[in-house]
This record gives sequence, C-alpha cells and structure tokens, in this order.
Amino acid sequence: MHLKNLELIQFKNYQRVQLDFNTEVNCFFGENGAGKTNLLDAIHYLCLTRSALLPLDSYHIMHGKDFFTIKGDFGLNDKILSLNCVFESHKKKRMEVNGKAYHRLSEHIGLLPLVLIAPDDTLMINGGSEERRKFFDGMISQTDNNYLQLLIRYQHYLKQRNALLKRFAEAKRADKQQLLPYDRQLIPLSQAIFKKRTDFLAEFTPYFTDHYRAISGEKEEVSIAHQSQVQKEDFPQAFESSFEKDLMLKRTHYGIHKDDYLFRLNQHPIKKFGSQGQKKSFLISLKLAQFFVFKAIKGTKPLLLLDDIFDKLDDQRIFHLMDRVAKKEFGQLFITDARPERSKEILKTISADARFFEIKDNQIYPGGTD
Repeated sequence: MHLKNLELIQFKNYQRVQLDFNTEVNCFFGENGAGKTNLLDAIHYLCLTRSALLPLDSYHIMHGKDFFTIKGDFGLNDKILSLNCVFESHKKKRMEVNGKAYHRLSEHIGLLPLVLIAPDDTLMINGGSEERRKFFDGMISQTDNNYLQLLIRYQHYLKQRNALLKRFAEAKRADKQQLLPYDRQLIPLSQAIFKKRTDFLAEFTPYFTDHYRAISGEKEEVSIAHQSQVQKEDFPQAFESSFEKDLMLKRTHYGIHKDDYLFRLNQHPIKKFGSQGQKKSFLISLKLAQFFVFKAIKGTKPLLLLDDIFDKLDDQRIFHLMDRVAKKEFGQLFITDARPERSKEILKTISADARFFEIKDNQIYPGGTD
C-alpha cells in the first residue's frame, strides 16, 4: 500500500498544496512550527477519518475560512483508491472513496492501516489508563471493524446511562429500574470487548517482546498485562450492585471503560522504575509491534509516519529502525525533521530511495529525489 499524492485546500496553515510522493521514503523538512506535522496529520485524516492531534475538526480549518479539503490517491492491491475528506463548519464531515461517500465514517477504519510514531507517545507510559486504552482500541479497530462497532455501541449506552445518573442527582430521586435497560446492554458489551482485547493482546505480545529484545540486547524482561474489572467472575452482579456509588459519583464507575494495560519492566511498572532509555525502547517496540501485527492481519504493509523522532532517539534506536528500512521490511515512510542534514545522512547509510520536501512560509518546495 502507498500514498501516491496529496492535495490540501485550506487545511491548517496550507491554503493549497499538491504533492507527489515516492513509494519508499518521503521527508518533510522545516523549522519547528513550519507545518511538517500538519502534513502527517492530513495523511492520518485520509486513513483514519480524524486528526491525530486535536479532537475537533473545526480546529483544522485555515484561520478565516469555513472548510477544508484533503484529497489523496492510494495504491492498494493493484487498485487506485481516490479519497476525498471534506469538512465544512457546522456540517458533518464527509469521506468519499472513488466518489462514493460513506454512510458512517467508521466503515472506513481499517481499509488503509497506518502507524504513527510521535513525541506524544510518551503519554502511553507516563500518562493515565485512557492513553493506553486509546492506543490498543485504535489498533484493534484497524484490524477488526466489529470491535469498533462494539465500542461505538458501548459508548452510546454508557453516555445515556451517565446522563440518567446526573438527572437522578439533580432531581434528588433515583429509580434503579430505569437503569436496567442500559445495564442489560453494557454488561454483555463489556464482556465481548474484554474478550477481543484479551485475544488481541495475546497476538500482539510476541511481536512486542521480540522487538524489545532486539533493541535492548536481551538485557531486560518486559511484559504487558490487561487489567479489567470484567475478568472477575461476578462482574454482572458487581456492575448492578455499583448503583449506590454511581449515584454518588453521578457516572458509571464500573465496566470496560476502566480497563488498563500494565506496562512492566522486570515485573515492575516501567512508569516508575524504567530509565528514559528503557522507556524509549518500550515505546518503539510497541509501535513496531503495531506495524508488524497490522502487516500480518491485514496482509499489507501499513504506512509508517515518523514525526520528529530523530531528536528523541539515540543512535542505537535509530539504527534499529533504519536497519528495517534497509531490509525493506517497511513499506512507505513519511518522516519529519527540523534538521535536513541529519535525515539525509541517516538515509545515505541505507541507500533508500527518498524524496525531500522543504517547508517555508506555508509553502512546500520539492527538493528533488536522491
């Protein structure tokens, strides 16, 4: 799979740009704040229908304008897919493939697998459980659309149940029977989501541990454990008996939305006991495992986006990534870097076919093909 070209209209800092890409490596150079990451985010939109950076589509419209458009042609399994993503202020976002619009944007997820390695990935280790759930939910959704539909249904009923709990608090009167229709949906949905998360982690873990072993030189033992209230045998009863605490909190405090993934180094939480180097190795191993599990399940190499990571990684970890590029294990790469000389030197060591783009004053200047 590869992205042949990209066109942006009024997207973030770009009034209008059109770019043609190399099938191997594409590098975006420019000073910090020039708009390098915005180009990766546009590719993220085409693959996953949303931004990797900010939740609201309106944040991505060029200042003073009322819409943005992102277009791109993908080569996938000897076919060309022409994508068009349009968002107008106060209207629903529209995604089209070969001129046909989706009824639901979720139908698109998984068609064009993508892996993004970015500085904010550190939140997966240093942040709360929501960051880790989001990472794994995003992965599973790209490989299993049924899982995504389960999540959407779960969030729908959870939102309704929480709204009812708030109304109980405002009225200072509660009726447990009114919650039962939501409980009857949320309990089996929790159990179904738990099983899919557990099954996926079992498939994901060998990829992850293999990459960590290769990066670290087999110096440490790492593991990921799925922690969930749902794994308790009395989960249905516990969920229903949480009524009094839910009333006090005005929200549902029990269920699959409280899951966590425990990242461990030598049986201890890496968040507390890992060095900066060990955390970097852990994160890179997570993302490489994501890439190769996608490749195995989807039967195609995902796009790999590397956002300003050469500043964050040492030579050993950069070599591990570039060694896989040299061995043609990856498909198409998109790289951003504020120091073009650094990226060019790194790419020279692996004889990669690369195309360079310089970004300056909201314009993009192709720098030729090396």
